[in-house]
Amino acid sequence: MYRFDSKDAIYPIDPKRTDLADEFRANPSGPHSIELQNVLNRMRSGAIDGKWVLYPVSDAPTWVLAQIPKERDEPLIVHDDLVFDNRAAAEWHVFKARWHEITGQTLESK
Repeated sequence: MYRFDSKDAIYPIDPKRTDLADEFRANPSGPHSIELQNVLNRMRSGAIDGKWVLYPVSDAPTWVLAQIPKERDEPLIVHDDLVFDNRAAAEWHVFKARWHEITGQTLESK
């Protein structure tokens, strides 16, 4: 069994592997291939402040995108212009934002 050592390099994301983005978009909830799971682990690791999160709006099946603030006692930074009535679409938006942040490449919306 592999055990992560802090001396190991962080998993690099190859911006040419858009097939992994396609896999995520087709099934955001998984199950995912090992390669995609590695990408997701990388996207979800790192600093918390500024990280994108989905915030449910009331009882409706609606989500708004928000970001975690730098200070723990501060409220979420809610982006009222980024509202989704489909969780998969919201997850895809966050995936694209994180992909761009890490690779510098913009994914096509398709």
